Amino acid sequence: MPVALRVVILGMIISLLVGCQQGKVRSFNVKNLAKSDIDMVTDAHLQELSKLARELLVKMYKLNPRELAKAPAGMTVDKRISQLFSMPRIIQFAELGKPYGTTAVPVAFNPTFSGDRVFALMVGIAGMIHGSYNYQDEFFMLDEIDQQKLYHCARNLESIAWQLHHRRDAHGELLLVSNSINSVTGETNLSTERLLAKMISLQDMMARILSDKNNRAINKVLHGVASTTLLPI
Repeated sequence: MPVALRVVILGMIISLLVGCQQGKVRSFNVKNLAKSDIDMVTDAHLQELSKLARELLVKMYKLNPRELAKAPAGMTVDKRISQLFSMPRIIQFAELGKPYGTTAVPVAFNPTFSGDRVFALMVGIAGMIHGSYNYQDEFFMLDEIDQQKLYHCARNLESIAWQLHHRRDAHGELLLVSNSINSVTGETNLSTERLLAKMISLQDMMARILSDKNNRAINKVLHGVASTTLLPI
């Protein structure tokens, strides 16, 4: 493995694994003997992506409380988190039918959809990330990931960020609110944009690491940010 790539990998391990465990002692797990340094970085990336996705879900429900009111009786944000991120992953939901990943995102932005748009959006985002990592939650030496799927996921997240700002209903209202304005200062809170930007950056970084490792170039498809057509994963 090239020295430059090993330096990048070690840096990612330090920032993603050691940093988030500050003040804690990491216990030894024998299964880690079956992991390469790439596997460790992949695990850390996926854990961070899941954390960011959970934060995004909570933020979106705070900005769009009307959407949770459309959910089945007794539904809470915590229950939504459990639905989307519990192990093993659930990939089909009665509320949406079969849509998952790239097929769930259009549901969230369909003006005629009467269900919980935040849930549909997060089923899409969580599903795309899940799919880009082969629907796995942990990686070992013989596992392979397609860097192209990670790249496609990053571009799709960019498209979602654009749609959140531009997709409106028949009355001109945003289908989903993604930013809030401070009533005192008038400043716009861009926390959802920052979360999506971090997720995009992580996917692009992982795609680059795998591209270098596998000596396979990423096919950088011409895909405008304003496109509502999502790339396959």
